[in-house]
Amino acid sequence: MRDVRLIVTTVDSAAAARTLATGLVEDRLAACVNVIPGVQSVYRWQGTVESAAEWLLLIKTTAARGEACLKALAERHPYDVPEGLVLATSGGLAAYLAWVGESVGGKGG
Repeated sequence: MRDVRLIVTTVDSAAAARTLATGLVEDRLAACVNVIPGVQSVYRWQGTVESAAEWLLLIKTTAARGEACLKALAERHPYDVPEGLVLATSGGLAAYLAWVGESVGGKGG
């Protein structure tokens, strides 16, 4: 079984989402990035409760590529403090998990 990770982030525009997703896949840091529009986020920022429309990105990578993916995400992200949550997977379809590993340039995590 591949050691697949799901990294979650949000951005403020479709263009930012497309740029991040494309760059991570082109650089083989992610096998796939799902871009989900229409997310409404409520959060505290600099002492004030804010609300914003955002695009949710679900980034599929491996444990072996996870740190490099997070580093690239932080460098390319438009926010001062980007979200970068890493979720470990407990399983999945074997062929899909293998594809994730192959797509990020290795044999998986």
